[in-house]
Amino acid sequence: MSYTRIDNRQLDEIRKTKITPNVSPYAEGSALIEVGGTKVLCMATVEEKLPHWLRNQGKGWVTAEYAMLPRSTHTRIRRERPNPSGRTQEIQRLIGRSLRAVVDMKKLGERQIFLDCDVIQADGGTRCASITGAYVALALAAKKLVATGKLSSSPILSEVAAVSVGIIEGTAISDLKYEEDSNAEVDMNIVCTGEGKFIEIQGTAEQEPFNREQMNEMLALGEKGVTELFEIQRGVLGS
Repeated sequence: MSYTRIDNRQLDEIRKTKITPNVSPYAEGSALIEVGGTKVLCMATVEEKLPHWLRNQGKGWVTAEYAMLPRSTHTRIRRERPNPSGRTQEIQRLIGRSLRAVVDMKKLGERQIFLDCDVIQADGGTRCASITGAYVALALAAKKLVATGKLSSSPILSEVAAVSVGIIEGTAISDLKYEEDSNAEVDMNIVCTGEGKFIEIQGTAEQEPFNREQMNEMLALGEKGVTELFEIQRGVLGS
């Protein structure tokens, strides 16, 4: 018997996703992404300087920070600064890796782009929403660099988006909300480029190990989900 989802979505159906661009008058690029009940504010900041270990090499850098705000969940989360948790550090690195994979660092030049992803409301899939929203903020920042004459063309090579998939009661499903994520037998995050190439696959058996057939099912769900997210991104960016 097939698993019936809590919110009555189809097994391969991602949550309603909305991306609002240019939500900050100060950041070089910004976006608010809403994936079901998950909301993440993504800000891109361009700095005309680099970490000392990257200076004078003729290339730039893209990095990310991630945080869950105190009342983004049902109970208050304590602020982690100055020492972010292991989970937070792992997510920050994932976001940074994902965005760097689609940027030509030499074309970016000797400058750094910070991507700040702050979860204002969490209902599962916050790291995936952060990656998807941060790409829009990054693309807007790149457009501004071109518009102001600092770059002759955008250093962005492709889109990037991410979606969670998993297995509950032996059934593969896409884009898990919190209650599903908490009870999943398998949890997997899939990050892809606009050309359909994989940047990262994070898959873990939380309860029952999964086989190759189930992995293929989850990958297919992930590919379908990110394809839909790319269309949303393109609509927002006008590309």
